[in-house]
Amino acid sequence: MMAYLPIIIVAGILGLIVLVGLVRSIRIVPAQTALVVERLGKYVHTYNAGFHVLVPFIDRVRYQHSLKEHAFDVPSQPCFTWDNVKIDVDGVLYYRVVDPVKASYGITDYAYATVQLAQTTMRSVIGKLELDKTFEERESINAEIMQAVDDATDPWGIKITRYEIQNITVPDDILTAMEIQVRAEREKRAAVARSQGEMESKINYSVGVMEEAINRSEGEKERRVNEASGRASEIRALAKATAESIERVAAALDAEGGQEAIVLRISEAYIAELEKLGKASTDVILPMDLSDINTVRERVKTMLRRG
Repeated sequence: MMAYLPIIIVAGILGLIVLVGLVRSIRIVPAQTALVVERLGKYVHTYNAGFHVLVPFIDRVRYQHSLKEHAFDVPSQPCFTWDNVKIDVDGVLYYRVVDPVKASYGITDYAYATVQLAQTTMRSVIGKLELDKTFEERESINAEIMQAVDDATDPWGIKITRYEIQNITVPDDILTAMEIQVRAEREKRAAVARSQGEMESKINYSVGVMEEAINRSEGEKERRVNEASGRASEIRALAKATAESIERVAAALDAEGGQEAIVLRISEAYIAELEKLGKASTDVILPMDLSDINTVRERVKTMLRRG
């Protein structure tokens, strides 16, 4: 029995090793996690979330990657703008692993390399802009940096989802100059707006005066047209009435006793006019033949016969 004891011990040890190997070959991968498996030093599988069994003593989990989105601080660094102003810029980089195999074998430390690439790209982009533009065009700067870093990290299996500039630190003397410039621009815009308002006010006033003059002239024109139309209507009505009265007088003359009637009417009118002239304060000189009413009647008859 004692002679078999070493064999039993060795068999037990080997059994334990096999059991441990079998247990270690079982892998339960959580969600948003990927395991890169090598077989005898060569890539063979990528295990995603779920239950997996490795080949004992042959397969080995070489890399483990989280597929979640990561956020890394891009440290503050000095940058020179296009107009040679030194500023300090920092930001935040968001990325995630989309290809675990490339992230495992494409680069040694993709997180460090990605942050370094974001820093160098930031310096390059800031160097193309003037100082004022770095504050006005943050969105375009973020988009340009994100696109450049995303293109560079594609061979590493990394997807850049977002880049955000956090702070832009400007030297105090430059900040003071910028405040003076902003104040001057604000005062300039106020002066321009005030002058434009005064100009528009004067234009509106002149337009109002012009429209008032036009309305007044149009009203005067309409009044004169109406007065002229009224006078024309009056003249036409008077002419028509006169013509009708003349026609009636002519018809009356042709009727029996018409001439005697007109002679009598004219004589009466003559006497009425003499009465008007015969006032105490008026001196009237008349021909002798016009002082006799019979003479007047005879002259009127003679005129009617000639007509």
